[in-house]
Amino acid sequence: MSVKKVVIPAAGLGTRFLPATKAQPKEMLPIVDKPTIQYIVEEAVNSGIEEVLIIIGRNKKCIEDHFDKSAELEDDLRNSGKEELLELVQDISNMVNIYYVRQKEPKGLGHAISLAKNFAGNDAFAVMLGDDIVDSKVPCLKQLIDCYDKYNTSILGVQPVDYNDVSKYGIIQGLEIEKGVYKVKNMVEKPKKEETPSNIAILGRYIITPEIFDILDKTKPGKGGEIQLTDALGELVKREAIYACSFEGKRYDIGDKFGFIQANIEYAFKREDLKEKLIPYLKGIIAK
Repeated sequence: MSVKKVVIPAAGLGTRFLPATKAQPKEMLPIVDKPTIQYIVEEAVNSGIEEVLIIIGRNKKCIEDHFDKSAELEDDLRNSGKEELLELVQDISNMVNIYYVRQKEPKGLGHAISLAKNFAGNDAFAVMLGDDIVDSKVPCLKQLIDCYDKYNTSILGVQPVDYNDVSKYGIIQGLEIEKGVYKVKNMVEKPKKEETPSNIAILGRYIITPEIFDILDKTKPGKGGEIQLTDALGELVKREAIYACSFEGKRYDIGDKFGFIQANIEYAFKREDLKEKLIPYLKGIIAK
């Protein structure tokens, strides 16, 4: 059976975007005119996912509202004859079955994933982090699912990063067994440049077997006093094979201010209604 469920952790405090995230979830910050988390859910749906679990925290109810039906808004759009906008908002609420679980304390990504145990059951499941948007011809998660269908075990989404940036990511140590696919030997969470085993970074997309839950229950807090998913995966690789798939596509780090601005500019360029105005505007700024 292929992967049909995804877990999206969205309980973080978004401190890197304060004060914008003081009362608004970082996952609802827009890329042009669409919330970041909607891009993630759309990628999941386009990859064949049928059920979505979003792990939320305090002050995240607007995420639920965004994907819920809004009868008042739909009536207003219908009565105003705004059929295109009506279809747009209806598509959001009809996109996929979405469930929610609250992470009551910020105990880390590993702890957030542990809350999905009942949702996942005995099936392998995907994990998608909201800080990473990937622009690709084949949806990033679909590339990982195709790899899972071949190897039938946990798959990590990876890409090479600059060695100066390895301290920002979980880094794999592995052997490339075919183009873009590595058999993972070990993982290190945010290593120093001089201590890193490679520059192949885990970048916000995973497929994980349900064996991870027993490991997470026993995983002690690691860096930052949080339960790290990378630590649990490091234990899982001792018990079963884990592969890493170097996915194709351009990744935007939405958790970084420059990455966020970069995504907004480049996604605006994809829009014909914005591109014509944007090009002379940017040329004018550069010329000053």
